[in-house]
Amino acid sequence: MSKPLLHVNELEKVFSSRSMFRKKQVHAVQDVSFTLEAGEVLAIVGESGSGKSTVARMLTNLIPATSGDIVYNGESLRTNRQLRKKLPTFVQMIFQDPFAALNPHHTIGYIIGRPLQVHRLTQGDLRSRVLELLRKVGLSPEEDFIDKYPYQLSGGQKQRVVIAKVLGLAPKVIIADEPTSMLDVSIGIDIMNLLLDLKEKENLALMMITHNLGSARYMADRIAVMYAGRVMEYGPAEELIQNPQHPYTKLLLYSSPDPWREQTEVFEVVEAQVQDASGACCSFHNRCPFATDICRTKPVAIAQLENGHQVRCHLYA
Repeated sequence: MSKPLLHVNELEKVFSSRSMFRKKQVHAVQDVSFTLEAGEVLAIVGESGSGKSTVARMLTNLIPATSGDIVYNGESLRTNRQLRKKLPTFVQMIFQDPFAALNPHHTIGYIIGRPLQVHRLTQGDLRSRVLELLRKVGLSPEEDFIDKYPYQLSGGQKQRVVIAKVLGLAPKVIIADEPTSMLDVSIGIDIMNLLLDLKEKENLALMMITHNLGSARYMADRIAVMYAGRVMEYGPAEELIQNPQHPYTKLLLYSSPDPWREQTEVFEVVEAQVQDASGACCSFHNRCPFATDICRTKPVAIAQLENGHQVRCHLYA
């Protein structure tokens, strides 16, 4: 079996803040591990503050990891300085807000073409390459868009320009940080279909960050559910949706409207503050309707279920 394109091993991120009287540390991400193959979609799902975007920013080296390792195609980002230099040509990120991702002072042609000039990836006429990228993301006739400014485009068209800019560097991994959250539902579906189509044609590895399990089910081959900086459940998308094991995954799933779902379980939502990921016990124990004494006192190990399904819960230890 070939080695994965991306391998994340026990990733951790600790943010520090200092006031006049004390120094405080926040464990934003703790013990996150997963793999990603070429031609595969991995969705990272969780509520706001669960650490999803922090993981994405560490993968793109926008912020350094406190510990753990990120391995791209067998090369460690932590120890390989040359990989860090050429990282933009290997992994690219689609940010959440297309309205803020494009410089309003430049034309679409300049925005897409500038990374090609910086990384010296142009072969032949730059304008022809930009037109090709616009055509690839469905902005046609492309000649009508190349000289426009971002304010002249709709939200969906701006997101397509962002995707074209990302594709220009021919990355092997694309990280999409909630790429449809700022768009209408119908436009969002178009963007998801575009990403899936590009994934097939370019044989890309795609990591999608979302808070929506419905979008994750539509897009992903595998899903990782995060809470308070840790991966609580991980496995094949359909298996995880049809047979959720962790109480947090069940709460996420049953909080999503589904007129065809039979309500077989009733959950009592416990109101409590989200725990820091640094705690030795289960970080979900104070909100879990099934918590016992062991959940409040003992560390939680990953339990291996069938078909690559994993869950971090004492109920399966």
